[in-house]
Amino acid sequence: MTQTQGSDLSQTTTPPGQTVLGDVVVPDKPALEGLEDKWSARWKADDTYAFDRTQPRENVYSIDTPPPTVSGSLHVGHVFSYTHPDLIARYRRMTGKSVFYPMGWDDNGLPTERRVQNYYGVRCDPSLPYDADFTPPEKPDAKKQVPISRPNFVELCEQLVLEDEKVFETLWRRLGLSVDWSQHYTTIGPKAQAVSQRAFLRNFARGEAYLQEAPTLWDVTFQSAVAQAELEAREYPGAYHRIAFHRPDGEPVFIETTRPELIPAVVALIAHPDDERYQPLFGTTVTSPIFGVEIPVHPHPLAEPDKGAGIAMCCTFGDLTDVTWWRELQLPVRTIIGRDGRLHRETPEWLTGESAADDWADLGGKTTFSAREAMVEKVRASGDLDGEPTPTQRMANFYEKGDKPLEIVSTRQWYLANGGRDAGVRQEMLERGAEITWVPTHMKHRYDNWVGGLNGDWLISRQRFFGVPFPVWYPLDDQGEPDYAHPLLPREDQLPVDPSTDAPGGYDEGRRGRPGGFIGDPDVMDTWATSSLSPQIAGGWTTDDDLFARVFPMDLCTQAHDIIRTWLFSRVVRSHLESQTAPWTHALISGFILDPDRKKMSKSKGNVVVPTEILEKFGADAVRWRAALARPGMDSPFDETQMKVGRRLAMKVLNVSKYVLNVGATSRETFAVSEPIDCALLGRLANVVTRATEAFEAYDYTTALEVTEKFFWEFCDDYVELVKERAYADDSPATASAKATLAIALHTQLRLLAPFLPYVTEEVWSWWQEGSIHTQAWPTVAELGAAAAADAGLVDAVATALTGIRGAKSQAKVSMRAELARVEISGPEALVRAAEQAEGDLRRTGRIVGDLVFTVDGQATELSVAAELAPTD
Repeated sequence: MTQTQGSDLSQTTTPPGQTVLGDVVVPDKPALEGLEDKWSARWKADDTYAFDRTQPRENVYSIDTPPPTVSGSLHVGHVFSYTHPDLIARYRRMTGKSVFYPMGWDDNGLPTERRVQNYYGVRCDPSLPYDADFTPPEKPDAKKQVPISRPNFVELCEQLVLEDEKVFETLWRRLGLSVDWSQHYTTIGPKAQAVSQRAFLRNFARGEAYLQEAPTLWDVTFQSAVAQAELEAREYPGAYHRIAFHRPDGEPVFIETTRPELIPAVVALIAHPDDERYQPLFGTTVTSPIFGVEIPVHPHPLAEPDKGAGIAMCCTFGDLTDVTWWRELQLPVRTIIGRDGRLHRETPEWLTGESAADDWADLGGKTTFSAREAMVEKVRASGDLDGEPTPTQRMANFYEKGDKPLEIVSTRQWYLANGGRDAGVRQEMLERGAEITWVPTHMKHRYDNWVGGLNGDWLISRQRFFGVPFPVWYPLDDQGEPDYAHPLLPREDQLPVDPSTDAPGGYDEGRRGRPGGFIGDPDVMDTWATSSLSPQIAGGWTTDDDLFARVFPMDLCTQAHDIIRTWLFSRVVRSHLESQTAPWTHALISGFILDPDRKKMSKSKGNVVVPTEILEKFGADAVRWRAALARPGMDSPFDETQMKVGRRLAMKVLNVSKYVLNVGATSRETFAVSEPIDCALLGRLANVVTRATEAFEAYDYTTALEVTEKFFWEFCDDYVELVKERAYADDSPATASAKATLAIALHTQLRLLAPFLPYVTEEVWSWWQEGSIHTQAWPTVAELGAAAAADAGLVDAVATALTGIRGAKSQAKVSMRAELARVEISGPEALVRAAEQAEGDLRRTGRIVGDLVFTVDGQATELSVAAELAPTD
């Protein structure tokens, strides 16, 4: 057994590979490998991050973090953005708050359905009965999917998401998220279904939710309605066609259109009120080519005189402008495109010409693309096509997950009031946004712009299968027709319900689909309609009143800036409608993580960085360090080599901690700190504590890391090197001062770094302290004692002098252990006198065996060092 030099602590029996100094156990060769498995298991076993629900609301900090889509795949951007709220959670926990930090899984909706279809080789056919003995194909074929019932399909969805959730939880645990996993939820589970259905029933009772047949953005591939927030404008190739309509006297009125297949759906021609070319036509009619339908001509300010011919077709419906014209001018509905994206097979009733049926026969049942080609041939043959089509690139609306332009079809859908049709509600949504503290502040403009640009209420129904069903049935009359005006609703204590398998009160299953019986609403809620209630689901709204009172409204929501318009806004809507408050006080918005060429990462571009790869290669602490450098709201390019810097920091924490503890620096008695340089170091550390705390309070975790890390490296490179000889010297007060300063500084810095590097700081903490570092108190200036008021500028002067001494040896190409015969430190008086206060440390560290001279130079602006080597044998 060996005695550590300079230690006043007795050793006990030493385990292999470790040095034991009293209650301190330090590995001989500390390493980062294995820390994640070790400490994530310990945190789980000890419930380190469990929420203490006995705390009053004022001592609770609650976080609403976005439930990731488990059917998708995570990339490094997710890892970064989910690290950010964890930094805040860890800080708040150390300030004494009981942190409510649940994790949810967004596991319903289209992404899960698509994954199940491909994974199992099945497709949902709601007309099929449930098969209790169904098993998926042994060799799934995504191209030849087996039709199964909706209940069977939902069962497969539920099975697959469970496996996906396990993978996600493993990744989040390895990343070190301090989530209370006992509070986790899913957006498809019974709890979420009950909350979603209850909120809907209350919205309906108050008139905020309503059923309406209206023009609907429709994805023909997924056979589902699409909300405004899910739109994505993309360029799409097309062609302008100059086509003649005809006045009563036969004179042509030319329009230019990229959608000639919609000529049978034209309900008006529209020109600007001030366009003199068409003013004589207002109030008259023209006839459409091929079909000869009389079409009125109307003025409207949205018409663009300088675009095309300056007069446009209004069809029901070609685009959103058509919807506006149709609504404001009270035009008829003439829809010709069905939900499958094909033109209706039967001849529309308004096409009454002698050849209408024959002409329609060439169009009916065709896709819009094929119908367009057929219509162009017809107008070309009739002479109504002026010239040939001119190729162009037009902007078209796509579903964000789709690959074909959206159509607008007339469908019956559920809507929720969000201010899109009511200026008063819109103003209330803006006021709710103003109640929130935005980080960074300019993100509020994105919210305001979105709310101000709403053009309709929130469409919340989807024609899918795996989702939260609307708790609604409709009675059937004697002819078997649904009475949509008088829906049948369950009681709240009956929730959750599934109208596709449950019967409404007063009916039995045998009357489903029969005259005088009932049918269930076939639709499910948009996934945002459920995740918009994440604070209510996680917080126990209507199911755990005590918990809800302690956590709601929440303190923080975190997310990327691209879903301000969806997830953030939708939660504000639901909270406003139900509780007349904003759902949280702060919104922390993260930016995108870009590839090195500053392009957004996506699987289609092949530039996605897989999280497990960088976690395996560099470790969670290094990844978290890099994530913390991405400031709120700012896009950040990703470079893998940056992780090496974070790993180097984590390794340095291990090594410098080993050194400090091995010299016996474990006592943190502030009264022992007496030497000027020691006091100055703690004075500087006090500034760091103040700045890091202020930064965290402002949700500026990046600045908190920067000031802490800068001090840490100065501590390692300058202070530790300066005092290590003194720390080993003897039992003098000067030695005791060095040891106490080292211990205090280490103890404080570990806690400052803990939110960023949870694994390495927990490991070092365990060498010499009880409990978890993550449940310790956040550092304060007061605990640094009287030394906290010392002049921190002394540290810079001494560090400069030490650097000069090292530089002189480097220039002479000798070892840092080489002795010096004479050293002169000169410069401005204030700096010279400051350096002089550390004369003993400079002499010992610099191995100065001769004169150490301090010279004031009134002309100098900085310190300089001149040195002479001592003669060697």
